Amino acid sequence: MTVKKGDKVKVEYEGSFDDGTVFDKSEIHGKPLEFEVGSGQVIKGFDEALIGMKKGEEKTVKLKSADAYGEPKKELVQKIPRDHLPKDKEPAVDMMLLMGLPDGKQMPARIVDLTDKEVTVDINHPLAGKDLNFKLKIVDIL
Repeated sequence: MTVKKGDKVKVEYEGSFDDGTVFDKSEIHGKPLEFEVGSGQVIKGFDEALIGMKKGEEKTVKLKSADAYGEPKKELVQKIPRDHLPKDKEPAVDMMLLMGLPDGKQMPARIVDLTDKEVTVDINHPLAGKDLNFKLKIVDIL
């Protein structure tokens, strides 16, 4: 049996950059990643790489940014008045904040620039614009 769209799978993975730096792996989470292939729960290239694999099979794939988190979008870098920030912490470049969205959800944002009056935040995914490498192993096809 090989993986096809609509299958639920358990996958062990390790994600790294071209220099070998690991940015995520299933081992950290204590269990394999479980999801439905083709459902949009994971990035496109990760999803597509599993199709046709068999239980126990391992492979390594290189994903271009377009098949991972996409390219950074300029409209996701925004200036906000400094007085809109929480007063309990002094803002600094590279500090992470949670930005409230109109629907009540929150999104992480990284401070990329500061002035006396404004803070520039970037809400692009931290891996946007990066090519990624994944070691994949199909643990189970459910």
